[in-house]
Order: sequence, then structure tokens, then C-alpha cells
Amino acid sequence: MAGGFTPDPRRPLDPAINTPGREGLTGTAPADRYAPVFDREQVTVAPDFAPLDAQPAWRQDFPIDWPQDLYVERRDFMKFMVLTSAAFTFGQVWIGIQNWSRRRSGQPPMQRIAAMDDIAVGAALGFTYPHEHEPCLLVRLTPSEFVAFGQTCTHLSCAVVPRPEEGSFYCPCHEGRFDLRTGVPTAGPPRRPLTRVLLERRGRDIYAIGIEERTT
Repeated sequence: MAGGFTPDPRRPLDPAINTPGREGLTGTAPADRYAPVFDREQVTVAPDFAPLDAQPAWRQDFPIDWPQDLYVERRDFMKFMVLTSAAFTFGQVWIGIQNWSRRRSGQPPMQRIAAMDDIAVGAALGFTYPHEHEPCLLVRLTPSEFVAFGQTCTHLSCAVVPRPEEGSFYCPCHEGRFDLRTGVPTAGPPRRPLTRVLLERRGRDIYAIGIEERTT
């Protein structure tokens, strides 16, 4: 407190008229006869009335009064925001590193997926690429247009389900949705697009020729 004054709630703030030094006074006592009064919501007083710098460390995380509790809430909120931002940044950097690594090592090998006659317009066909543990979906949008994406949801890695009639891929785990044509998230918690499988048509056959992971 200003001037080194530490208020003591046990100290009487309004001495009686017969208190030494106040004999003969009537009415309101002079201002210097009273201890300063502070707003209870702006004063931090520990149960033992010791100054804050003399309190144990655990009391900083378990305050008992209004201003210190607000301070802890603001501090915890800032920690949460910093950690969330750091995790998001790390995720973007990691995806960039993966893409850079793929470019240095070359794209995955070309792989035949299916013949055009194997899949009807508006239908989807499952396959694995570039490894047998990487499920993907090939969708025929029009008689001449095909798209393919990884089947793993970018939220928590659940398997998405094609819904051509809705124009979307649907994740049943958390109600996520991705655009059927672009793989961009349109609803639910996912924030990153599905992994795109690059396609090439040779005659009547559809081939996977590479992988493209995107952040937006």
C-alpha cells in the first residue's frame, strides 16, 4: 500500500469520542483520525495479513480474494492462448517440412487405380495410396471428371464417408464435412482440407501420380 501502510481489518476504523486524542470532539472526527478505507474488490489481504511477497508460492495459484482471482484467470487464459497458438504453428511447420521432404525424395510412384468403366458417375471407389495403410477415395463427379482424396479426417483421423448426393465427404465421429470436389472443410471441427491425390488419365485408366497435403 502507498506509504508502506498495510491495512489490518481487525483495527477499528471509528474510535469512540472518549478515545485518547479525541476528547471533546463532537460530530464527525477529522479525516486524519481515521485509517484509510479501501474498496474490498481492489484490496488483497492474505488470511495472516502478511504482505504478498511473504506468502507461500501455492497461494499465487489459489487466491482467496477477487482481484487476485481475476489475475490468475487472465494469466491462465494467456497461457492457453500461447500454447494453442504454438501448437497450431508447429502443426503448420510440420506439414511444410513433410511436403519439403517429399519434394526432395520425389513424388510417390504412379499407381493404377481403376478403369473409367469401373466407377459410375456420382459413385466412389476405395483404394490405398501411396502405401497399403493409406486409405483413399476416388470419386467420379462427371463423365470426364474424377477427384481423389485421402479418407482420413484431418481432425482426429476418423474415416470419412463419401456422400455424393450432398456433395460432401462426411466424418461420422464429430459431424465434420468436406467439399466433395475440393476436399476443403465446410462444417464441424476440421480446419485442414483432406489430403489430395493427384490423378492422371491414360486412355480409359485412372492413375494416382502423387500426394498433395494442404493447410488451407
